[in-house]
Amino acid sequence: MKDKTLSVLALFTSSGTLLCCVLPAVVATIAGGAAVGSMLTALPWLVPLSMYKEWIFIGAGIMVALNGYLVFKPNQEVACDVEAGEDGCEVTGTFNKNMFYISATVLAIGAFFAYALVPILQFLDI
Repeated sequence: MKDKTLSVLALFTSSGTLLCCVLPAVVATIAGGAAVGSMLTALPWLVPLSMYKEWIFIGAGIMVALNGYLVFKPNQEVACDVEAGEDGCEVTGTFNKNMFYISATVLAIGAFFAYALVPILQFLDI
């Protein structure tokens, strides 16, 4: 149960990177700067969230790394519910791995938009 909770928490924290960095970048790319201004007027909490993006990424990275360690640690002893049988262990393990992959992907997308997109666009002179 502890691993499942950590998996959900890792997904939640990595999703915060989408709110602070990906959402404004995608809106600006698709609709332009005026749309970002309107979005920030409607959702003013995005401004302080974006101001602390380094801390958001550090926290999300730690959570995802800890989740990855717990999911893939060697010689892990699996404590399964006897009543659930082997299927319960398999379902829980699959859930944790899927949550780890989703969390890591969300974190990578957020990091790309927050830190790599602007230097790439500047390099391409776009």
